[in-house]
Amino acid sequence: MGQATFIINSIPDHTPSEDFIYIVGDFNTWDPGDANYKLEKNEDNKWFMVMPEMSNGSQIQFKFTRGDWNTVEKGASGEEISNRIFTFGNGETQEYDILNWADQTGGGGNSTAADNVGIMQEDFYMPQLDRNRRIWIYLPPNYETSGETYPVLYMHDGQNLFDQNTSFSGEWEVDESLNNLASQGIQVPIVIGIDNGGAERINELTPWENQEYGGGDGALYTDFIIETLKPYVDQNYRTQAGRESTGIMGSSLGGLISFYGAHKYQEVFGKAGVFSPSYWFSDSVWLFTKEMGKQQSMKIYQMAGGQESASMIPNMEAMNDTLSYLGFGNQELYIKEIPNGQHNEALWRSQFSEAYLWLFSAYANKISELKRIVNLQINPNPAQDMLHISNYKWKRQDSLEIINMKGVKLIQLNSRISNTIDISKLKPGSYIIIIRSENTIYQSKFLKQ
Repeated sequence: MGQATFIINSIPDHTPSEDFIYIVGDFNTWDPGDANYKLEKNEDNKWFMVMPEMSNGSQIQFKFTRGDWNTVEKGASGEEISNRIFTFGNGETQEYDILNWADQTGGGGNSTAADNVGIMQEDFYMPQLDRNRRIWIYLPPNYETSGETYPVLYMHDGQNLFDQNTSFSGEWEVDESLNNLASQGIQVPIVIGIDNGGAERINELTPWENQEYGGGDGALYTDFIIETLKPYVDQNYRTQAGRESTGIMGSSLGGLISFYGAHKYQEVFGKAGVFSPSYWFSDSVWLFTKEMGKQQSMKIYQMAGGQESASMIPNMEAMNDTLSYLGFGNQELYIKEIPNGQHNEALWRSQFSEAYLWLFSAYANKISELKRIVNLQINPNPAQDMLHISNYKWKRQDSLEIINMKGVKLIQLNSRISNTIDISKLKPGSYIIIIRSENTIYQSKFLKQ
């Protein structure tokens, strides 16, 4: 068995003296204010924690907070940072520097949300839980002018969907991804993002109790979506309200509650995006699935990474087998493993577009087949005049384009070009570069200074 002591060497000068520091990670279901993982001061007045023993070779991912996700650590300039990683057996003392905090980066004016993302309400009342919650809304680029109606996708952890400034582990870039698809002539839906409840996240996103972690308010949370939120959205926006046009999607505990909601309310949801699902949280999920059975035709997209927990892929495959046994056909089930995928927003972001296209294929309808989506490696980023692509070899038939966050195409190159792109005529701001190949779409987001 291995044990380690984590020591914080330095923290930002503006850290409030009365605040505590916590460690949050995959070992405590990412609870940012877990009292069991509150650091203490040592004789040198440095924050430290002796981590619980784990088997040598066990790997954890983690970050530091001051008690909630609004205070998670950030990079020196306020940018999102990757999860920290530690493998037990690699030394007994580990030292870290915290460069910045999310609530002290002055980020309000640097939102990465697209112009067609808004806050539907800051304090939408949840009568089932007697709480209020911020609700986000993404409207398709042509919503204001089309007069059309749109499907709706309900998603959890709204802080992480559209805006890096409000995210605690990076954003999904749902708005950029859908605007990108819209620029290709693909129809996209309305997306409703429900903020998680911070300290109440585990309770709200779990339908059953766990002896160690608690939980169990998931039924009430799901009832809120069905009884209160959806009727409001359908009344105030041009939606296609039927089950065939209504989906639910989330990751981790959000994947669990999406699976639960779709199966409990098969008359409401016709599609479920289940990313990195926390089936481990309660064995009740298996009995529940069998008891609900197949009542309606439904599309269920399951996806997980090969570098998540040891039980993640086996549980996902077992659930796929269970659904098949209950009568869900191959055309209704999609299961995908990303071999190097880790339990983070980077994984979920990379798979969102493909999941949407499969789940809503009848609506998107401009796609004849799913194309593989690959992230481009570009540098520098941020860039000034020139952008270099380092992981792609050009083919004669490929094309390149650069679009802004509204999905407007600003640069189009159809002939064979070099891996260095002139972006000097672009205004400062965020953009997406896209290369379209025969069976693959290569893309990346970049910042023009």
